[in-house]
Amino acid sequence: MGENASFWESLIYAHPTCTTWKQEAEGSIYHLASILFVVGFMGGSGFFGLLYVFSLLGLGFLCSSVWAWLDVCAADIFSWNFILFAICFVQFIYVTYQVRSVSFDREFQELYSALFQPLGISLTVYRKIVLCCDAEVVTLEKEHCYAMQGKTPIDKLSLLVSGRIRVTVDGEFLHYIFPLQFLDSPEWDSLRPTEEGIFQVTLTAETDCRYVAW
Repeated sequence: MGENASFWESLIYAHPTCTTWKQEAEGSIYHLASILFVVGFMGGSGFFGLLYVFSLLGLGFLCSSVWAWLDVCAADIFSWNFILFAICFVQFIYVTYQVRSVSFDREFQELYSALFQPLGISLTVYRKIVLCCDAEVVTLEKEHCYAMQGKTPIDKLSLLVSGRIRVTVDGEFLHYIFPLQFLDSPEWDSLRPTEEGIFQVTLTAETDCRYVAW
């Protein structure tokens, strides 16, 4: 216990205490760096949140480096802040590259903004989802059938991107399917993974439609 006590005492009391404080404030560069740190830590999540955080923190560390070089004249403070600036800069470039590499066609981008982004799904995960449908949007012309009652097998899951689908059973109208709604979710959900089935309704394009199928 005595050795531990002496260690903490030396750690706390080995340096001189502040008996007097500077009356004048630090330069404007120091305060600018502090403001950038405060604003930078308010960034959100996701790619664009990371870009926001790393850009502002990088600028803050750069200002701190300039402050250490010009006002404090301390090589160690300058070195650490410049190293942290370089790390933020590299991270910013890396995230920018990821954002540019994860690009989609207009319809898939709109689909992400409307449906997947509000659920908190990242662009990298969404890219895997898009690749599962071969990044293809299928066109269904007006009055053509997506599925026919008692004939079409249930072997895919589709999401309507644009247009309107009419659902009927034995020729009787049931309801419409609108954009951002699944075409076959009741049928798909009713099957077990090992089961096979066929549609119990007919799905007909009320207008020219486009959908994504997995």
